[in-house]
Amino acid sequence: MKRLKMAIMGTGKIASDMAETISRMEEVECFAVGSRSLEKAEAFAKKYGFQKAFGSYEDLVKEKEVELVYIATPHSEHFANAMLCIRHKKPVLCEKAFTANAKQARELLDRAEEENVFITEAMWVRYLPMLETIRQELENGAIGSPTMLTANLGYQMSGVPRLQNPELAGGTLLDVGVYPINFARMLFGDKIIKITSACTYTDSGVDEQDCITFLYEDGRAAQLAASMLSVSDRRGTVYGTKGFMVIENISNFESLTVYDMNYREVKKIGRPAQITGYEYEVRACIRALTEGKLECEEMPHEETLRVMELMDGLREEWGVKFPFE
Repeated sequence: MKRLKMAIMGTGKIASDMAETISRMEEVECFAVGSRSLEKAEAFAKKYGFQKAFGSYEDLVKEKEVELVYIATPHSEHFANAMLCIRHKKPVLCEKAFTANAKQARELLDRAEEENVFITEAMWVRYLPMLETIRQELENGAIGSPTMLTANLGYQMSGVPRLQNPELAGGTLLDVGVYPINFARMLFGDKIIKITSACTYTDSGVDEQDCITFLYEDGRAAQLAASMLSVSDRRGTVYGTKGFMVIENISNFESLTVYDMNYREVKKIGRPAQITGYEYEVRACIRALTEGKLECEEMPHEETLRVMELMDGLREEWGVKFPFE
């Protein structure tokens, strides 16, 4: 079996998580890593078994054998990093949030199409098999007709420098809030007719805690919360006419539990065994590349762009603007 030669751009925590994942995948080869520090790249390569290490992103994308680049740099750098890959005809799996704003996303996707280069957003929950299980249970009427959902994600990350830094497109929304937003859109769709929201702010002026409500044209509603200040239960709950469904961990679905109208548990389904969960987005990339596609059906370009536009609107309402915008 031919193994995909994968490269990672960046050497931070999420890069380490992906490296740990692909090092255990039979269909992927840990081929190259790039950093702005050759020392960091070499240490990363040694730790995870990568064949090549580069002290610049430019040198990484010039490596002819690289077949897919995973971008794991701060949000503020995604646009430039992905554009560099596209200019060198390197397929891209770019971490969420895809870019800092919709203008960047649109330019990036247009350029990728012009150059006939594959690119997709690494919104990993979109690729998890549990998503289809959740959707199927709802479609089968497990809780009757779904009418409302809530979703939250919060971690104590107020001490993480990049999240405090407007120059790095910091704040809760692009890092954490993107999960509840995607959760609502994955289950209730995009026919949103009204959005109301509010946030609190860090001393540096980025959003710290977000409260968001979607109202849909069919009468359904979604209440979403995100925080970098506090630890949340990470749950998503879908309420219906005949019961409700609780999904544990909206950032990596662990289980779904169905309750009836009398609050009795009637069904519980756990997620299948996984390496970390990141393997599914990598496999989706392999399928798309094998089929000659420029996007993954799990995370279409149009949906990436819509989410970025939605988050632009929220930040505009909150008055959160990055210095480079």
